[in-house]
Amino acid sequence: MKAFRCGDVVPGCAREFTGTDRQDILDQVAEHARSDHRVEVDLTLVEAVEANLQDR
Repeated sequence: MKAFRCGDVVPGCAREFTGTDRQDILDQVAEHARSDHRVEVDLTLVEAVEANLQDR
């Protein structure tokens, strides 16, 4: 199980994601980034998410 807190990358955002693997988290974060933060996923965002992934 993997976990990610958006607030680790976007200060003030309280969304948290859990998933079975890295790709599951990235898919969820991509949708959240587009709909809630109005940003598209790029390499910088992917690297930031990967740097803050946690094993649970």
